[in-house]
Amino acid sequence: MVSFLKRWLILALAVLMTASIMPGIRTSTGGLLAATLLLSVLNAFVRPVLMILSFPFVVVTLGLFVLVINALLLWWVGTIVRGFYVDSFMHAFWASLVISVISIVLNSLTQSGESRIRVRRGRSGAGPKSDGGGPVIDV
Repeated sequence: MVSFLKRWLILALAVLMTASIMPGIRTSTGGLLAATLLLSVLNAFVRPVLMILSFPFVVVTLGLFVLVINALLLWWVGTIVRGFYVDSFMHAFWASLVISVISIVLNSLTQSGESRIRVRRGRSGAGPKSDGGGPVIDV
């Protein structure tokens, strides 16, 4: 339950940040809370079904079709929830991209979810394939 609340709070913060910097996405406080709760439920139950149904498109586009699925879910939430408005599908597409990036960063910083970003400095190993001692970024 704590994990769900942590992810929901991160999603709410990501949507709030996106609504404040992107035109075409508007929200009120109550609309933000309802929209992020509905978006969390849709991501948990509807998104996997859409991923399975669109698997050929995801493979052909090398995963970029997942952005379309995320935008579609965000656009649906904008049509269902009062107080949360998405002007068009293109606004939803770019907003879903920004929400994804912000969520990845926040999940990495709080170590929730499955995303991990680790930066190490120093020698990564000896031998001819060494990177010269530069920074190593593991994602």
